[in-house]
Amino acid sequence: MDIALALGGGGVKGIAHIGVLQALEQAGFRIRAIAGTSIGGLVGGVYAAGNSPLKILQTVQQLDMNLVYKRRAEDGPALLGHAGMVEVLNTLLHNRRFEDLEIPFACTAVDIHSHREVYLTKGDVIQAILATTAFPGVLPPQEHKEMLLVDGGVLDPVPVLLARKLAPNLPVLAVVLQPPPEDWDKIPEGDLITTTPLPIPSPLIQGFIRMRIGQAARIFIEAMDINSRMLTELRLHVDKPDFVLRPNVFRFGIFEPADPLVLFNAGKEIVEQKLGQIRDSFSWKGKLLRFLKADSSSTVLKILKSE
Repeated sequence: MDIALALGGGGVKGIAHIGVLQALEQAGFRIRAIAGTSIGGLVGGVYAAGNSPLKILQTVQQLDMNLVYKRRAEDGPALLGHAGMVEVLNTLLHNRRFEDLEIPFACTAVDIHSHREVYLTKGDVIQAILATTAFPGVLPPQEHKEMLLVDGGVLDPVPVLLARKLAPNLPVLAVVLQPPPEDWDKIPEGDLITTTPLPIPSPLIQGFIRMRIGQAARIFIEAMDINSRMLTELRLHVDKPDFVLRPNVFRFGIFEPADPLVLFNAGKEIVEQKLGQIRDSFSWKGKLLRFLKADSSSTVLKILKSE
């Protein structure tokens, strides 16, 4: 069965996307288009270039987090840099352009100047990935023509419409890394003072988190995550993907150090658990049922009204 994917943002939790890709391949799905936001754009772009899910996982497992976020001379204002990430992406993408990819791919970013979402569909893939993953204040914004681009998740956490634009005639499977609204109050809260806010080099961790800037960064990231949850649900309600997968990665923070294999397995497991429902949803009967059950009020709005 041919499908299109919309891979959502979520920082380190996005390693689960790799497991989703692996399980979909094993189940016989043919991924004909990928739209990604933030980490979803990174994983989607690397996969669209022909890298297998297992190769991507192995690359992640071998990463030295002390080097990934090194700063470059040209990096803009941000706590961390892109030097190490560029090196890793070069080994996987080899200067690929969108036109050279094996699977149609696009990712989202937001232009700070115009306050608008931007679809990145042409040119250098690495530069596009740096833009879609440029978490405001944490990773450097990217200059592109007259625009200054940051993380696409600011406006579009799960790019369903972009996936439909790439493959208008295919069902869209959305992979969401945020929990459903009914589980928001079950997410464990971190310690804003003592929890490491970012995957920075370990010798600097203790000193960094004692600084006010470290505490401020942690609070800002938590606030962005809260905003992302609400925006995700509203966009899903409006954009209506054909099926939504939510890997069980909700206990992890956006920049929290985590075992890549645990996140990878979470992605695989959700596909295996929902496989029958996915196939039913993509059938003509599933499409008809979705149309008949369409409701004008979302779960999010119902929860808000009940408070």
